[in-house]
Amino acid sequence: MFSVGTIPGGTPQSPEPGAASASFPSLAPVSGRGEAEEEEDNEQEPAEVSGAAIADVWWSRRLDPESRELIYLCALWTSGYLGIAYYDTSDSTIHFMPDAPDHESLKLLQRVLDEINPRSVVTSAKQDENMTRFLGKLASQEHREPKRPEIVFLPSVDFGLEISKQRLLAGNYSFIPDSMTTTEKILFLSSIIPFDCLLTVRALGGLLKFLGRRRIGVELEDYNVSVPILGFKKFVLTHLVSIDQDTYSVLQIFKSESHPSVYKVASGLKEGLSLFGILNRCHCKWGQKLLRLWFTRPTHDLGELNSRLDVIQFFLLPQNLDMAQMLHRLLGHIKNVPLILKRMKLSHTKVSDWQVLYKTVYSALGLRDACRSLPQSIQLFQDIAQEFSDDLHHIASLIGKVVDFEGSLAENRFTVLPNIDPEIDEKKRRLMGLPSFLTEVARKELENLDSRIPSCSVIYIPLIGFLLCIPRLPFMVEASDFEIEGLDFMFLSEEKLHYRSARTKELDALLGDLHCDIRDQETLLMYQLQCQVLARAAVLTRVLDLASRLDVLLALASAARDYGYSRPRYSPQLLGVRILNGRHPLMELCARTFVPNSAECGRDKGRIKVITGPNSSGKSIYLKQVGLITFMALVGSFVPAEEAEIGAVDAIFTRIHSCESISLGLSTFMIDLNQADCGQCITGLNANEILPCPPGTQQVAKAVNNATKQSLVLIDEFGKGTNTVDGLALLAAVLRHWLALGPMCPHIFVATNFLSLVQLQLLPQGPLVQYLTMETCEDGDDLVFFYQVCEGIANASHASYTAAQAGLPGNLIARGKEVSDLIRSGKPIKPVKELLKEKQMENCQTLVDKFLKLDLEDPNLDLDIFMSQEVLPAAPGIL
Repeated sequence: MFSVGTIPGGTPQSPEPGAASASFPSLAPVSGRGEAEEEEDNEQEPAEVSGAAIADVWWSRRLDPESRELIYLCALWTSGYLGIAYYDTSDSTIHFMPDAPDHESLKLLQRVLDEINPRSVVTSAKQDENMTRFLGKLASQEHREPKRPEIVFLPSVDFGLEISKQRLLAGNYSFIPDSMTTTEKILFLSSIIPFDCLLTVRALGGLLKFLGRRRIGVELEDYNVSVPILGFKKFVLTHLVSIDQDTYSVLQIFKSESHPSVYKVASGLKEGLSLFGILNRCHCKWGQKLLRLWFTRPTHDLGELNSRLDVIQFFLLPQNLDMAQMLHRLLGHIKNVPLILKRMKLSHTKVSDWQVLYKTVYSALGLRDACRSLPQSIQLFQDIAQEFSDDLHHIASLIGKVVDFEGSLAENRFTVLPNIDPEIDEKKRRLMGLPSFLTEVARKELENLDSRIPSCSVIYIPLIGFLLCIPRLPFMVEASDFEIEGLDFMFLSEEKLHYRSARTKELDALLGDLHCDIRDQETLLMYQLQCQVLARAAVLTRVLDLASRLDVLLALASAARDYGYSRPRYSPQLLGVRILNGRHPLMELCARTFVPNSAECGRDKGRIKVITGPNSSGKSIYLKQVGLITFMALVGSFVPAEEAEIGAVDAIFTRIHSCESISLGLSTFMIDLNQADCGQCITGLNANEILPCPPGTQQVAKAVNNATKQSLVLIDEFGKGTNTVDGLALLAAVLRHWLALGPMCPHIFVATNFLSLVQLQLLPQGPLVQYLTMETCEDGDDLVFFYQVCEGIANASHASYTAAQAGLPGNLIARGKEVSDLIRSGKPIKPVKELLKEKQMENCQTLVDKFLKLDLEDPNLDLDIFMSQEVLPAAPGIL
């Protein structure tokens, strides 16, 4: 039956098999129907609905502005990472945000919701408690403008990784030509969609399932008409700079290396030589997390960046060094407060938690007092001075007056100090006096026992009470021998018999279970203390946020002081960057001497900089240097340069050899001589089908599809892994595509050994192209590198020199020069005569050996077959 349902506050919706609209506070997921049920629904007879009524609904959907511009969001949060994808009906485009770290409070997800204001939020019915709580709070916001979103739960199976990949790769997209083969389609989509971001892929798969079930945009069309998808675009929050995982890898912003002992590091990995590694000097765990978060979310919010730089500049002043060291010591005591608060809510607080919390609170008070003496014109100091409220004093005072830390450690449980509760003090006094008292009771008990019993004792066991303990005598063999008149036998332990007597029963009634009573009352006090702390949890959370921020900025200030970094300037009017005598922050730590270089790409002239020069002359280092300095400035760090002016940069794209490491000290060409390609691959339609990627095509495709006039693009040796002519043509085509954009062309640095790009004039002449080279000087057979960038074009790549340095045999190098000269002169390339003769002799010897092995007297020998199968095929290799 055909029906149109209406969701309050929205537009009419068509049937949605398998999707469940949840209305909070009820958060129970509703499972979807199976494929068989959908087929049954389709086979039912349609109700009699007039064509005019259908037309009215159809036109109302397309004429209503709200219905034409709706956003449907799919979000998944797992293990501290968020994956997001949404469909915008205004342009029929799917937007996605690569996997990004997000706190349990889901602040990043909240920012996304505030920015795009979705009509529906789709997620898995199997979700983390934090996500469920967040969505419940979101759906209960009656005052939310313009409308609170609809929360939709889908079965978790709809978000499976392999199912989502299949759904993405098998989709019918109008922007992909029908003539594309399956392999070409996979390669094309892999240049747009980050298949290595697993949460994002799952979110995309779940979103496609939801769109298909809701039939968004094709509600009244035939079922063979699919939801229109006109493209995939990467979504970046306002003020954030887009950087993909490839860029983080090739610039060595992060670099994980195997640790020699997996027992020391749970994952078996540690941070190697990387930008994060040299800047991470944080003293608290949460500072390290915040620094990593800043690295994954560079921004061009000038207010935020300048506030970070103000703090760094303050601590770089010599007179503030002692203050920085004192703050570092205090920050070392700031621990994992959220974990402690979580344990308190579950009443799982440990003794060590109270110690950690006590030190954390007093350290926070020390930070507050120190920051009150610092300039309040710096926002961070002002925030710490004001927001570290007197609630911290109250928490510290309560813990200090109540908790007996020494006693708690001795008994491995929460104990309170004296004079907190008179009843507890009295019971503890009785418990401490028990040994002498019980000795007297035991003496009286012995007087009434059989004379054969030499000794006895009265003991107290928690949860059991007071017992009379008698040693087992030789005649006590059977259980019946344990019976003693006037005593109740309890148990035998360690050759001692335990009984209840009239006196022990009297003690139980008089004194009770002292140990358990004390423990219960102290537990009640602990619960009351926990309630007091939890009531002030907000200030503790704020302490962690601000202390982490201070820790990160102190770490960046320490690195800037040690490495001689300077403060960058930000110019929103400038498109690009200007760097004076910049240095590579990692290479300068590995090299004995480092030659600084400048870079300028802030005008319409020289939008594309083509850098040529011999192998190992520093082209790749120069490209990475520009990218890293720009990245550091967008994180809010000082940079390795005399001066740096950063304009409106919205993204950084790279295509640089991903297997290269600064610590190797090798050029891209030298690495190619020593190892195979890095083996990048993507997964095809079949989960077991691996398709190799042409070197760098994915990275360059991302740049071509997404770079704007505010983007920075770094390309190194693109096309060298393919046929020379094909690689050269591909590089020229990409650069000509960008040149055709005119003033909208991104700022591009291209390092290449394709000198034919210039010699054959494959790029149009004009102010947008600028040619640079790395200075060198030939000294006989040696090549001297100056590692200095200057205007001009290299006259040769000097690949033979690099090959000799790599240890290739001299005859191969000579042959390489010969072939290179033949290609340059346009002459045909012929095989080496010596090699040809040697091969002929080998073929002759092989054929002679076969003749000698023939047995001519063998009646089964067929010489015709021998000649046709052995001799004739070998003839071309001999003649």
